[in-house]
Amino acid sequence: MTLCLALTASAQPQGGFGGFQVPQVKLETSQEWKDINYAGDDQAYHTCDIYLPKEEKAAYPVVVHIYGSAWFSNNSKGAADLGTIVKSLLNAGYAVVCPNHRSSMDAKWPAQIHDIKAVIRFIRGEAKKYKFDPSFIATSGFSSGGHLASTTATTSGTKQETVGTVTIDLEGSIGNYTGESSAVNAACDWSGPIDLTAMDCGDHMQMGDSSPEDVLLASKLSKEPDKYLSLSATTYVDKNDPPVIIFHGEKDNVVPCCQGKKFFEVLKAAGVETEATFVPEGGHGMGMYAEENLQKMVKFLEKQRAKVNK
Repeated sequence: MTLCLALTASAQPQGGFGGFQVPQVKLETSQEWKDINYAGDDQAYHTCDIYLPKEEKAAYPVVVHIYGSAWFSNNSKGAADLGTIVKSLLNAGYAVVCPNHRSSMDAKWPAQIHDIKAVIRFIRGEAKKYKFDPSFIATSGFSSGGHLASTTATTSGTKQETVGTVTIDLEGSIGNYTGESSAVNAACDWSGPIDLTAMDCGDHMQMGDSSPEDVLLASKLSKEPDKYLSLSATTYVDKNDPPVIIFHGEKDNVVPCCQGKKFFEVLKAAGVETEATFVPEGGHGMGMYAEENLQKMVKFLEKQRAKVNK
C-alpha cells in the first residue's frame, strides 16, 4: 500500500496515476466550468469539471471520464488524462465531465460508485444549464477510474444486488436528482481492475501487506471473498448491459492484462457488445494513448450513439 501511495503521489503532478500529461493542459473548448458540486454539499470530493467542445451547439452527448488513483485520491479531476482521452472526446464533439469522488480513505466501497452515479443523475438533472444531451451518456476511466466506469456500466439499471453474503446498494442517495436515472449507454475501460478476486491472474507489482482493494474494502480476500465479488464489474454482467470497449497493455505491471482479457470474455459470453485492444508493448498508461486507440474509442462511441439516435 505504501508503494502504491508513493506512486500515486509522485505521478499526480505529471497528470495523475496514468496518462502522464504535463500540468495545465490547454483544451480547445467553447465553455468550461470548474469545481461544480454535483452532490449539493460543500465537499471538494463531490465536485466536477465540465468541458464543452469548441464547436458550439445547442446540446452535446456526454462522456464522464474518471481519473485513476488506485481509489486513493479524492481530488484528481484536473489530471484525468486531459491531453489524450479528454482532448480526443472534445474534438469528436462530446461534452466531457471529469469528477472527483471519495477516496478509500474518505469512505469504503460502495461510496465511490454512489458518487459516479450521482454525477450521471446530475448530468440529466442539469442538462439544460450545461448543454448536455442526456439521450447519450457514457462512462470512461483509467485504472481505478476504468473500474468505476465499467462497474457503472455493468450495474446500469441495478439499484441493489445480493452477492453471496453481501447485499450491496449500487445506487446511493447522493445529490439533488435521485429521481433521475443513472443508466449509461456505453463504457470505455482503460486498464481497469475488473475482477478483484483475481488480481494475481498475471505478473504485477506487489502492493505489500494491503492492496488498494484491501484498503477500499477494509478487508482481506481470504476473509470476506464476497466483498471482493461485490467490488468486481464482472459480478454484475448480464445481457442487458450497455456496450463496453476495453484497452489494456500486455506489459501492464500494475493491473495485469488478464483483467481486461477476462472482462472481454465475460462480456462476450453474456452477449454484451464489446471490443478490446490489447497493446503488446503497452504498460499501465504508458504507450496506451496512441492516436489509433483514441480513434477506436471515438468510433465505438459514435457507433453506439448512432443506435440511440435511430
